[in-house]
Amino acid sequence: MKKLKIFLYIIFINIVILSCSSNNDESKYKAIEQSSRELYQIAMIDLDQKNYEEASLKFKEIIYKYPLSNEGVQSEIMLGFIEYLRLNYEEAIYKFNRIIKIYPSHKNIDYVYYMRAVSYFEQISGENFDGQNNIEAKKNFQELLNRFPESEYAKDSRQKLIFINENIAAKDMEVAIFYLNQKEYLAALGRYNKVIEKYPKSKFIPEALYRLVEIYIILGMKEEAEKAASVIVYNYPKSVWYEESYNLINEEYYKKNKVTLRKKISNLFKKNEPTE
Repeated sequence: MKKLKIFLYIIFINIVILSCSSNNDESKYKAIEQSSRELYQIAMIDLDQKNYEEASLKFKEIIYKYPLSNEGVQSEIMLGFIEYLRLNYEEAIYKFNRIIKIYPSHKNIDYVYYMRAVSYFEQISGENFDGQNNIEAKKNFQELLNRFPESEYAKDSRQKLIFINENIAAKDMEVAIFYLNQKEYLAALGRYNKVIEKYPKSKFIPEALYRLVEIYIILGMKEEAEKAASVIVYNYPKSVWYEESYNLINEEYYKKNKVTLRKKISNLFKKNEPTE
């Protein structure tokens, strides 16, 4: 009987120990379960210190343990951001596309659209480089503005769009001058008109208009040359292309006994000459 009591006592003790152990494990699990924010903060410290590998591992751990939590989704965003920081733009774009597809209503989804656009933008290296990045960056910044016009990233997106449009216009101007030098006047005309119509605020507009005057004169299209010159007169009187147009019209176009028309154009220029 005494042995039985001892045996039962041992069993009881084991049960208590197991129970306490189980409770401790459960308690630890709950503590871990509640620490996603803390783990995220630690990962962000690694990121701030440029420990990208350590930060990536922690973000991946958060995603594995808490895939549907806010920290889990935010960790996926930060993994894309790390690829961007590493200049792995294609991988960053891939990750941002995936997030947009899976979490289209996430509270920070405008940031994802912005970073996707910036990933294309960072690959633009001037007008002589790949034009596809210009096009993709423009499309993505415009999509951000269309979807989130009040986003905190909207202002910067608009500024970057101005740069992109100038870059694209510069490429078209470069192609147009090539056509002009090759005496492919209609092709050049098309490019200059494209710049004027699509990028009316571009710094290249006065030159594009001047080139129209130049081409129209070569082609003998008198009225068209006069109209293009008039636009420069009225809208860009302080531009260097104002004087160039004035000289071109008077020296090349109206020198062949077109006295009346020459005076008409000269008066138009004088009327709109900038005052000191």
